[in-house]
Amino acid sequence: MDILERKPYNYAIHTSPSNDLRLHGHIRDIVVTGDNGLGHESAGVVLKVGKDVTRFKPGDKVALECGTPCSKATCYFCRTGQYNACPDVAFFSTPPHHGTLRRYHTHQEAWLHHIPDNISFEGGALLKPLTVALEGIDRSGLRLADPLVICGAGSIVLVTLLATNAAGAEPIVKELVPRVHQAFAGSIVETLGQEVKLVIECTGVESNIHAGIYIDLRFQYRYHDIYPKAISLVAAGIIDLKPLVSHRFALEDGVKAFETASNPAAKAIKVQILDD
Repeated sequence: MDILERKPYNYAIHTSPSNDLRLHGHIRDIVVTGDNGLGHESAGVVLKVGKDVTRFKPGDKVALECGTPCSKATCYFCRTGQYNACPDVAFFSTPPHHGTLRRYHTHQEAWLHHIPDNISFEGGALLKPLTVALEGIDRSGLRLADPLVICGAGSIVLVTLLATNAAGAEPIVKELVPRVHQAFAGSIVETLGQEVKLVIECTGVESNIHAGIYIDLRFQYRYHDIYPKAISLVAAGIIDLKPLVSHRFALEDGVKAFETASNPAAKAIKVQILDD
């Protein structure tokens, strides 16, 4: 039940041989051994559907959920709804699976999501980082008027800021910094005039984790069953993702896009690559 789609908007690109981005190394048993296409934040238009597809038709606008689990009844995590922890998940752009940054891509029906007309393809691609933030908020148990600190300075931090603000966190420490030290934790309490109820750490930097530990520590690995919530929030205008995109490039200018994204002087937040 696969669907062929054309993706007008992407976040990364697999370039020509003379301009390939080369990565070497591994995370656990995920090993980079050769060429591997990038991209896992994408939205597009359905071009063609398989004979067993029932939920989509050519012309539909869709967002891609790029971690596709095994979905087997024998898999504990898939069977219990925790498919983000499936050990056999195929996550596009993670070796050995090529990413979605290509003009055409085939995707399983179950892991596509309809997006309404008032969400652009650009917004559809940005649903991916938003789902990460929303999953973290769900796990944190954030309540209205909870005092909050967010650690980090990247795009995930910014969507987390948007999402926690929409969820009613108050006050939010907005001096977002890449690294937080123990001394800074004390100054946060002094600034707020109260203990922090929740710290959302978005970098993985050890000093941030130490500074953020108060009582309960919860880790998060990707997300599950969160795309419909993200789509609803963006479609309703509760969360506006548009300001996150700082630069836009045509597919043919993908090398320039990567140069911009890696150049601090460009002050890039999200670099979008378009294929019109």
